Amino acid sequence: MGAAGQVGRALLHSVPPGADVLGLTHEQLDISDALAVHRTVAAYPPELLINAAAYTAVDRAEAEPEPEREAAINAEGARHLAEAVHGIAGSRLIQISTDYVFDGRSAVPYAPDDAPNPINVYGRTKFEGERAALAVLGSRAVVLRTAWGYASQGKNFLLTMLRLMRERGAVRVIADQRGSPTCAVSIARAIWRIAEIAQVRGVLHWTDAGTASWYDFACAIAAEGMHAGVLREPVGVTPITTAEYPTAAVRPANSMLDLRKSVGALSLVPLPWREALGVTLRELI
Repeated sequence: MGAAGQVGRALLHSVPPGADVLGLTHEQLDISDALAVHRTVAAYPPELLINAAAYTAVDRAEAEPEPEREAAINAEGARHLAEAVHGIAGSRLIQISTDYVFDGRSAVPYAPDDAPNPINVYGRTKFEGERAALAVLGSRAVVLRTAWGYASQGKNFLLTMLRLMRERGAVRVIADQRGSPTCAVSIARAIWRIAEIAQVRGVLHWTDAGTASWYDFACAIAAEGMHAGVLREPVGVTPITTAEYPTAAVRPANSMLDLRKSVGALSLVPLPWREALGVTLRELI
């Protein structure tokens, strides 16, 4: 599910040899429609269902008088998929989730078993989706939380920064929120590794290695963009505080995720975030 999104596209571009994959977009299957989900899963019974679909308009979700659409996709959609998979013997579900299930008040990276406490509608509905998947499927569900995702296509911080840098020559970026920029290719790599290991279960975290503020990320985009040739002129990047750039949705100040459990379970080494950024930028040339 979510085949048109940045993670969905990365998954479809990195299908393991011999795998038979059906990718569905929102237009092909609205996961908020329980009947349609059950019919589709019954028609194409999967060994593994990957839910990369999500309502990700974080600020718009806060502006809605009733966040019914966000809940229908992020929470109820996950439940519908889990219930459809439940009747297929041996079938598993990977539910992609987010760092936004945490409140960001911790001084250290969040471990998978730390208690979530979402502070915005997006985080709350994604956490509800996590709980639904695990409650329905138990050990046949894997929740994979990630953070600060971007790709060479779609709508994301990288592409927004490149556009603003070209248009304005300078940007002002928040410096007091910290996380791990993570390219969609890295997320897809972890997902396909989970698919290979039947005994993986529960909640895992995966991001690219290292941490940064949004300001650090923007500075790296400016520098690496010049090096890759996607920016032609040097760009000024000014750090600002969250208070100087108010948004409808409150963001966690700390979005850092502890990867140790996942590194062990998957036998994967995360790519340094700045190296992954350089690879993604070269895709834009």
